[in-house]
This record gives sequence, C-alpha cells and structure tokens, in this order.
Amino acid sequence: MSDDTAVLVIVDGANVVGSVPDGWWRDRHGAAERLRDALVPYATDGLPGLPGPVELVLVVEGAARGVASVAGVRVDSAPGSGDDLIAELAKAAAPERECVVVTADRGLRQRVEAYGARCVGPRTVRPLPPA
Repeated sequence: MSDDTAVLVIVDGANVVGSVPDGWWRDRHGAAERLRDALVPYATDGLPGLPGPVELVLVVEGAARGVASVAGVRVDSAPGSGDDLIAELAKAAAPERECVVVTADRGLRQRVEAYGARCVGPRTVRPLPPA
C-alpha cells in the first residue's frame, strides 16, 4: 500500500529481530525475511490500538540488506545506518501524516519523536514465543 492517508508504520528491523534471542545472528537475512512475513497481517489488521489498514515499511541494514518487499510490507535497505533512514522516513512523513516507529532504541525514539512520530516497542509486532 502506498496510500498517503494511511498511518505510516516504520519497523526498525535490526532492533525488532534482535528483541528475541532465537538464533537470528546466524542468519540475519533469513531473520529479516521471517520478520517481514510476520508483519504482513498488520498491514490490513493494524497494530494494537491502531486500526488498519496501515502502510508498513521494514527498514533493514547490514547483512539483511536485499530482503525483497512483499504485498503489504515495503522493505527499504539502508545504505548505511538503519536509524538514519528511519529518521529520514519519519521526517518526510511529518507533519502531513501519522507515523509510528517500532523500536526499543532510545536514541532513535528521541530522533523520530522530534518529528512528531509515535513510538511503540518491538513486542507490538513480535511477541515473545511461548516458554
């Protein structure tokens, strides 16, 4: 979706993947693909407290670069820092449309909140697996 009226949800791929110690470090590209696929339902269903549809952008960096977009989830590969690209996307969205950034990174949260973005934690889109 590329509807300029839908809420823009930007997912910090590295931060969200790293939030669950499931061996992601052995295959960062594969972990980013699994996250991308898990995000698909959120495009139409929305997030808790944020009804869908939403425009979902997954930002990847490093070894996860090159993950392809799929229906419902656009994947942007950061040429350098993923945080810098996320901040650019949030700034470009402001103030015309609502923007939500999914990350636990405090520094990134401060950067994007300065542009008016709202932040939610990784558990919003990646709950812990059952024990």
